[in-house]
Parts: sequence; structure tokens; C-alpha cells
Amino acid sequence: MTTIAFSPEQESQRATQSRRMITFLIVFAIVMFFAGLTSAYVVSRGSAEFWVNFNLPTAFWFSTVFIVGGSLTVHAALMSAKAGKQNLVSQLLMVTLALGIGFSYYQFKGWSQLAAMGNVLSFSNVLQPKGEYGTDYTVMANNSPLVKQGEEYFSQDDVTFSTPLNSDMAEQVNGASQYFYILTGTHFAHAAFGLISLVVMLIMALQKRYTPQNHVGLWAGAVYWHFLGGLWVHLLLFLQFVL
Repeated sequence: MTTIAFSPEQESQRATQSRRMITFLIVFAIVMFFAGLTSAYVVSRGSAEFWVNFNLPTAFWFSTVFIVGGSLTVHAALMSAKAGKQNLVSQLLMVTLALGIGFSYYQFKGWSQLAAMGNVLSFSNVLQPKGEYGTDYTVMANNSPLVKQGEEYFSQDDVTFSTPLNSDMAEQVNGASQYFYILTGTHFAHAAFGLISLVVMLIMALQKRYTPQNHVGLWAGAVYWHFLGGLWVHLLLFLQFVL
């Protein structure tokens, strides 16, 4: 049996190619996972008798700034590694980690703001959201907004307000709220893994392990963080315009 011997350079190239392939496979798997979730969201909304449209808490827009900023700094760290500026790599990764922590803080703050508006993860009904109706939230029935008079809801066709829909609405789960938590929560779970990766990359950078010839680990982490940023922007716009 003949074995093929590879030079150290060839072994390094093979390891780099394998790492890149694994990174792309992970990204593809996550894309398919979220594609399934967003498709389920669209189907659920289309089949629901009542649906709550609510304005996104401002904290989620602030968190967007942090994750996009982190994408920029981790890219700068990768460029610095390619240029052999090892001290700058660790400094930029520290900034990226701080921005990632800022993203996490505003995610939790956004969920807190969402809960204060009456939108919670549990099996709450569509009557629970609160705030100024028509501004903070709107309840839809067959893609048409209901009319609220006092604490009662009426169909737009019910011009005499003779048949309140509250009893029917009390039996309907606030699916919009549940999907919002599921989509943003699962994204945050992936972001938590990204934060752990940033810590590992920072330790490696402090040990000056990233060089112009060997920085595939930093490349993989940067690609993953770019992907998380792009995915978050996609989810936020999806929830803003489809919710």
C-alpha cells in the first residue's frame, strides 16, 4: 500500500481548506434553519384569525449598530493579521468583543421593552398587548386592522359597533410575539457562540498566534461574525416590514 507524503506547506493548505469548508457548511446550515423559521412565520400569519402588529422596541435598533460595528472591527483585525500587525489584531478583537457585549445588552433590553408592551413568550392572547392602539400596536383580522373602542375590538365592517370580538380574541394566541422571541432568541444563541469564539480568538491574538501565513482561525471567526451581523439585519427588516 502506497502512502502519499505531503510537505508541511501542503498539510497547512489542506487544513486551511478543510477549515474554510467547515465554516461555509455551518453558515449554510444556519441559513436553512432560519429560512425554515421565517417560512413557518409567514404561513402562521397567513392562517391566523387574529394577528398583532407591534412596533419594534428601539433597543433592537441600537443593538444593530453594535453588531454591524463589530463586523467592521473584526474585518479590520483580519486585515491587520494579514499585514503582520499582531498588536493591532488583539486591540481590534477587544473592541469587537466589547461591541458584541453591547449587542447582547441591547438584545435583553429590547426583550424587556417588548414584555413591558404586553408581548411575552408564553401562550398569551392577542388582547394582552398594550400601549397606544394604532401607534404602538394594531390587531389584524384577515389582514385588516380592527377598530378599538374603549377596551373592545370591532371589525371594520361593524360600523355600528354591535358585535365586539373580545371573546373570540381571548382564545387566540399572540403568535407574532412568540415568533419574535423565537427568531431573535435563536439568533442570540448563535451570537453567544460567536462571543465565545471572539474570546478564543482574542487569547490566540494575545499569544501572537495569527500571522500573515497562518490566520485561518481568525478568518473563520470573522466570516461567522459577518454572517451574524447580516442575518440580524435581515431578521430585523423582515420583522419590521412583515410583522
